[in-house]
Amino acid sequence: SVDSTYLTGKRVFIFGDGSHVMTAARIAKEEIGFDVVGMGCYNRELARPVRAMAKELGLEALITEDYLEVEAEIADLSPELILGTQMERHIGKRLGIPCAVISAPVHVQDFPARFSPQMGAEGANVIFDTWVHPLVMGLEEHLLTMFREDFEFSDTAGPSHHAAHSPNQEIVDQPTSIAASDQSANIIWLSDAEKELRKIPFFVRGKARRNTEKYATDHGVAQISIETLYEAKAHYAR
Repeated sequence: SVDSTYLTGKRVFIFGDGSHVMTAARIAKEEIGFDVVGMGCYNRELARPVRAMAKELGLEALITEDYLEVEAEIADLSPELILGTQMERHIGKRLGIPCAVISAPVHVQDFPARFSPQMGAEGANVIFDTWVHPLVMGLEEHLLTMFREDFEFSDTAGPSHHAAHSPNQEIVDQPTSIAASDQSANIIWLSDAEKELRKIPFFVRGKARRNTEKYATDHGVAQISIETLYEAKAHYAR
């Protein structure tokens, strides 16, 4: 669907009960468009079909009950998403990789207190949300860190739809530096930096561009690269 096009090519590692892993691999590869870079299971009675599916995907399945082996495999593959058990969730936290729990062993928090079918059209929505949520979590925190100087992102800002609760902004006349504007106009964005900039949500992309150009101007940088973009992000996050 249009909503899932930004997920195409995401590198995913899948581990858990063999039946869950095989189903998840099919959905990930054929329906969502993930790139399955690794898979395996802990129940040896399902090792043969899991190995067969892994071979279809050009992979070698990991069959083990040792979570340290699983962690080493994940660390080596560096996927963008893990679909696994509660153990892989802990591994993901240690490695800084998002994880969605798809198989036992699980924790009570992995079971939502709502109607959550796994089959049919509604089931497809539930699975999609469960897998995608770990990938997009943290977006708000990332934006708050980068743009917290803006009044709508400040810690004291109330709900935007409650005008009475929003902080009153003191309007201060600030002199405009023509020289600085001219310098910003002469700054060149390298193609890789432009490509990275386009990944930022449109509603704050302009602010990110202005912040980066101001940072480049202040530091005498004539060409903005990906490194400059992230240096500016770190600078304004302090």
